[in-house]
Amino acid sequence: MTNAKRIILSSDHADIEMRKAIAAHVAAQGHVVEDIGPMTTDSTHYPKHGEEAARAVASGAADLGILLCGTGQGIMMAANKVKGIRCGVCSDTFSARMIRQHNDANMLAMGARVIGMGQALDIVDAFLAAEFEGGRHGPRVEMIKAIEVV
Repeated sequence: MTNAKRIILSSDHADIEMRKAIAAHVAAQGHVVEDIGPMTTDSTHYPKHGEEAARAVASGAADLGILLCGTGQGIMMAANKVKGIRCGVCSDTFSARMIRQHNDANMLAMGARVIGMGQALDIVDAFLAAEFEGGRHGPRVEMIKAIEVV
């Protein structure tokens, strides 16, 4: 694959099965996958998993990140606290495409209790296939970056 990306995945304890399926799906497309999420269903905290994955993307160790928790909201909030991260929660392919094309999102969050496995894989495909369009969206992304607090 010529457009292979380094993808980091994480989740909380409730979303291991979906995360592993996404990891296998993404790897089968030729991407390099690093799964840093928990491997057991022992209770854990989504903020630490969202932060760890976000720091990998922000540092350049990964190109893009995919996160899961029950709704996708909490882990997305944690990731977005890391400078340089633009993460959106998506439950549909249109939104997944648009956060990449218009917002230059570098992370995707999904709710494993909100969507099913087939929909999750379609959302991931839409997110990974899309590219930032730039143009009129460039200044808007720059405005988002300017809001970031060190």
